Amino acid sequence: MGREFILKTPLSIEDALALRIGDRVFLSGEIYVARDATHRRMLNEVAQGKELPFSPYGSVLYYAGPTPSPPHEPVGSIGPTTSRRMDPYLSFFLERGLRATIGKGERGEEVKKLLEKYKAVYFIACGGAGAYLATFVVSQEILAYEDLGAQALFRLVVKDFPLLVAYDAFGGDLFEEGKIRYRKIFLYHWGVSQKEG
Repeated sequence: MGREFILKTPLSIEDALALRIGDRVFLSGEIYVARDATHRRMLNEVAQGKELPFSPYGSVLYYAGPTPSPPHEPVGSIGPTTSRRMDPYLSFFLERGLRATIGKGERGEEVKKLLEKYKAVYFIACGGAGAYLATFVVSQEILAYEDLGAQALFRLVVKDFPLLVAYDAFGGDLFEEGKIRYRKIFLYHWGVSQKEG
């Protein structure tokens, strides 16, 4: 299951529409790192008439909080954080052209509808492998909100960052498909064992 894609940011609508759940993506280019406190700060500032510190159009947001960089390394551990906490902020960024988010775990039903509407995708990165994922980071800089520490807004340059398409722009849901497959396997084996018993 799944195909492989090599993609570079900024992502286009065509990039998003080419992807389906289960596809493996190796992403290069600039991505932005933000968590819940960062999202709240950005939306509060926009409500006060300020500009966003980055352009969402064609961009990718990574839900993570990097640890301090070791000597001579661009970034410390940078594993994904739970994405559902960012669900309330997603429509704001999708309306402005955000093309993808990266995180871990399932998201709310509304997110799937938004991704269909705005032709965007949700990637998952390997949880618990932050040190490994850091090896795909070429450089890191703080763009804004340094006072938030690990929740500041960062810009990363990545090369072949490994991702999996969890929700596509057509309503596909890798988590739901996995549950359906598991139930089928479970019911099959349970049925077989009942017959044998």
